[in-house]
Amino acid sequence: MVGEDGATRCWWHGNKPDYLHYHDNEWGRPVADDRRLFEKICLEGFQSGLSWLTILRKRENFRKAFAGFDPEAVARFGDADIERLLGDAGIVRHRGKIVSTINNARRACDLAAERGSLAAYFWSFEPDPSERPERFDHASLSVLAQTPASKALSRDLKKRGWSFVGPTTVYAFMQAMGLVNDHLDGCCIRVQAEQQRSEFVRPK
Repeated sequence: MVGEDGATRCWWHGNKPDYLHYHDNEWGRPVADDRRLFEKICLEGFQSGLSWLTILRKRENFRKAFAGFDPEAVARFGDADIERLLGDAGIVRHRGKIVSTINNARRACDLAAERGSLAAYFWSFEPDPSERPERFDHASLSVLAQTPASKALSRDLKKRGWSFVGPTTVYAFMQAMGLVNDHLDGCCIRVQAEQQRSEFVRPK
């Protein structure tokens, strides 16, 4: 899609200003910050059955409601917090997803203690370049809803007690956090994102 600035980008942002900003400045750029990683995997769970744009436009409300997605803080949420969140019109009021986020915060604390950081854990599932398509066009991207890497990560998270982390949800998380670069060939951001990935120091 060609934007008003004359630049060619992936089609999915639809030239909506907030979505365009997200496409240009966040999606596909590598992230090693534990809070951002935890936030994103939780919000991907909330997105299930909805559009990401709906969640993106509520993201600041989610951050206020969930203590800035500090896993240690969210892990301490109890029944009163669940009721508070169910009454918060600024977020998606789905009991199962709210309870899942609190559960996942507790699992995230355990995981960070085991692996040193959430970043070290998640980046250990970065796929080998040999697993990636040679071309990135609409057709190749449309069949990447689930991949061997996202299935492996989903399976391991579930084994650890996480919920709302199916392989499609997990792949969307990997795309957004830069574990893969799925900007299309010809997108003006693809080269920038790939350069950032080449310079990015993988957490260990």
